[in-house]
Amino acid sequence: MSKPVSILGGYQTDFARVWSREGFDISDMIRDACLGAISACDLEPSAIQSIHVGNAFAEAQRQQGHLGALVSQVVPELWGIPAMRHEGACASSSLAALTAMAEIEAGRYDCVLVLGAEEFKNLPGDQASQNQNSAAWRDREEIECRFMWPAVFGLLADEYEHRYGLDRQVLNRISEINYDNAKRNPNAQTRGWKFAEGSFSEDDTLNPVIEPGVRRLHCGQITDGACAIILASPEFAERHRKSRGNKGPQAQIQGWGHRNAGIRYKDKVERSRGAEYVFPHVREAILHAFERADVSAIDQIDGIETHDCFSMTEYMAIDHFGITLPGESYRAVENSSIEIGGSLPINPSGGLIGCGHPVGATGARMLLDAAKQVTGTAGDCQVEGAETFATLNIGGSCATVCTFVVGKQDR
Repeated sequence: MSKPVSILGGYQTDFARVWSREGFDISDMIRDACLGAISACDLEPSAIQSIHVGNAFAEAQRQQGHLGALVSQVVPELWGIPAMRHEGACASSSLAALTAMAEIEAGRYDCVLVLGAEEFKNLPGDQASQNQNSAAWRDREEIECRFMWPAVFGLLADEYEHRYGLDRQVLNRISEINYDNAKRNPNAQTRGWKFAEGSFSEDDTLNPVIEPGVRRLHCGQITDGACAIILASPEFAERHRKSRGNKGPQAQIQGWGHRNAGIRYKDKVERSRGAEYVFPHVREAILHAFERADVSAIDQIDGIETHDCFSMTEYMAIDHFGITLPGESYRAVENSSIEIGGSLPINPSGGLIGCGHPVGATGARMLLDAAKQVTGTAGDCQVEGAETFATLNIGGSCATVCTFVVGKQDR
């Protein structure tokens, strides 16, 4: 990186909220998130010099495109500010953040708003599920299924079982940890959910199979929501801190990684035959972020917010981060190291499974939660002593991969 990028702060909507039931839509959550972030950072709207919006499915879900212009429509204080929209399936707002960072690093702007937003609860679940299939290669995946994404990550579980062996009960435990973490998070979709004894098991009644290899409680929770963060140059962040008399720590993005592979799931797996990792490009993205952040070993990371659209996705992330050897992610689950209080907590927010997954908002939400962790403002989700957090955000079947390292700003 030519220079670091500061995270001044941000705002997340309540992921349990169903906006359409209140007569609202995606434009309302966009307004709330943008104004919430500006207020949380104690900024005047005039400080915002550029806007980047991450969203995947607004055209399908709400027949609404042109979301960059929608921001200034619903937040008139931002009228005239340049804005653009980014789409990379579930990694959409991470792509927005990468572009905002590039503008800041290039010296074009000093203060940029990054917004992720998605609306899913306005349509029946089956219809919303079909809309999400556009993040796969339509009609060319050659996967017979009712629900594309559970089927894809069920196949990933099968691939791990074939290459290394896999105890499926470990996947249930990953889900249970994330639901437990979500109880601490006041914005989590599932914070009030109750589960029967035996729910996190192979019981076909309490935890039924959705597609082969994936059970109901393995699934991330598609929901409504928005998250906005404000990125700035270190110089802007320091001036702002001094003008407000803020003596607290400031978060900054210290490293990033971004890799892409083809959209079709089976091609990615076939290309990695004989490779050390199932998704070598995911490992590359993580290592690139570590290198840019001067992180030489995983034990320099204090926690991770990772993509767990399914518990199998988190299982994959564990070994790709280098927490265990390839195929041995179960060790980090069984020894409790990924739990809050463990040596490397994963998803203290609850992740996509517990906190919720408004697709276009997830990347920004991860960055906001990482920033809260390193500044000691994560509330009941706080990892004690956290100074460096990593994120991993993927789009589709790991076709678009973005990862960040967030730490404290040096002064």
